[in-house]
Amino acid sequence: MALALFDLDETLIHGDCASLWSAYMARIGWVDGGDFLQRDQQLMALYSEGKLAMEDYMAFSLAPLAGRTVEEVAAQVELYIGAVIEPLFYAEARRTVQAHREQGERLLVISASAAFLVKPIAARLGIEAALAIDLEVEGGRYTGRTVGVLTYREGKVLRLANWLEAEGETLAGASFYSDSRNDLPLLKAVPRPVAVNPDAVLREHARQAGWAIVEW
Repeated sequence: MALALFDLDETLIHGDCASLWSAYMARIGWVDGGDFLQRDQQLMALYSEGKLAMEDYMAFSLAPLAGRTVEEVAAQVELYIGAVIEPLFYAEARRTVQAHREQGERLLVISASAAFLVKPIAARLGIEAALAIDLEVEGGRYTGRTVGVLTYREGKVLRLANWLEAEGETLAGASFYSDSRNDLPLLKAVPRPVAVNPDAVLREHARQAGWAIVEW
């Protein structure tokens, strides 16, 4: 069956789930709001410019999770999604996901955010399959480190290729929706790329390549 692939941040939701989670951690006292959020903004600015080393962001953003149990974090994530993320789903994103579902296509979210956020957020849209940055767990507690290939830039292409092989799927007829220049490697790899609320670099590339451009 054909695949419908979706980036998450600024594509399905109006915001970045990692930065919003940082703000939520400040609210519940897991981080010092001032310094931590300032650093988060600095790193996310680099992401928007296509200059971020994702390893740097993950080392920074996962530090508050180190030593916390998977269950403790998951409980807060559920509260966070209900309070912060649910209101940010684009209405057109919901309609588009449903349209692909009704066409019998298999849905997959592939995001450069951490899996402990991405997977439950995708589940709120009824999307069971999700690829994201996986975290190391030892003794039921997060270490603050990542494992495996990061789903960022070319890493998305590699992780997706591994998933396709494991699932017996192909990219024949596949579409991919994204807002970011950082997703150009994967957008170029699918037959039906769609630029959603694109940044300036992606918009220009999409225009020149004749890709669909949509505003949600």
